[in-house]
Amino acid sequence: MSTPPAPSPQPSTVPWRTLAAGQVSRIRVWERGSGEIRTVHVSAERLFEAPNWRADGLLLVNAEGALWTLPSDGSQDPQRLDAPGLPPVNNDHVLAPDGAGVFASASDHHIWHVAFDGSPVHRVTSEDGVWHFLHGVSPEGSLLGYVRIELSGEDAWSRALIHTIRADGSDDRSVTTDPGPADGCEWTPDGSWILLNTEQFSTTPGHAQLARVRPDGTGIEQLTFDERVNWFPHIAPTGDVAVYLSFPPGTTGHPADRPVELRMVDVDDWTRPTTLLALDGGQGTINVPSWAPDGSAFAFVDYPFPDAQSPDDPAA
Repeated sequence: MSTPPAPSPQPSTVPWRTLAAGQVSRIRVWERGSGEIRTVHVSAERLFEAPNWRADGLLLVNAEGALWTLPSDGSQDPQRLDAPGLPPVNNDHVLAPDGAGVFASASDHHIWHVAFDGSPVHRVTSEDGVWHFLHGVSPEGSLLGYVRIELSGEDAWSRALIHTIRADGSDDRSVTTDPGPADGCEWTPDGSWILLNTEQFSTTPGHAQLARVRPDGTGIEQLTFDERVNWFPHIAPTGDVAVYLSFPPGTTGHPADRPVELRMVDVDDWTRPTTLLALDGGQGTINVPSWAPDGSAFAFVDYPFPDAQSPDDPAA
């Protein structure tokens, strides 16, 4: 793995992330049966993020404010999803369980529904004066889990809470109440828990750990207890293991272009993770659920600088 010096920040005129000079985005798949990693697509032009895995074998990602699909075997290049009226989207998008569409967060800070049959897009969230960042959909598809940012007062991001809302935009409810902040909410396959990352259990700012809570907001409990900063838990459809993104100690938030690890853990013992891969990534790598529907693999994105890689880099 390589991590060259971070490029100097450049002003951007577009509401989405772009690649630095010499950087590429690689859409990749980790196979559970063999532990092998295969590269599905490499781009030096577009910064792809956050794979979802559709039941028809297509991966869904975002880049340049749009949604794109491509076969999980890499047999075709990404194709832009036609969604007239959809504002530029970010890397918070989750498939509807019925396979007919996807819910996505957009640059207007609202959650939208995009049907795959070409039906008009529609906005789920109302003009309630907050920002909404989608991260989960309940197994039966009736509820969305999102991160709610109240804009009043200072440092609004430090008060991020987990909320649920019905897919029709009604019945908005708080799940977490501690100022946290909390993020990365996702239901377990049986619907009995919502997984999340939170700073609720730490006295060190930025030191997020994984936790779970009942959908009604009761019974929150910490799951990881280490010195690293852990984000975005994604449980396999088989319900037995989960993968998550682990940042170096001292990280605040989930920044891009960091030396991170993809870790797997048995859901019966979250204190004994296995590092599957160390990579250049962070923001965009695995923000949303990316397991294959049968739990045999998951997709992720890394962002290396190929010219700086050593010849023996196993991720090359």
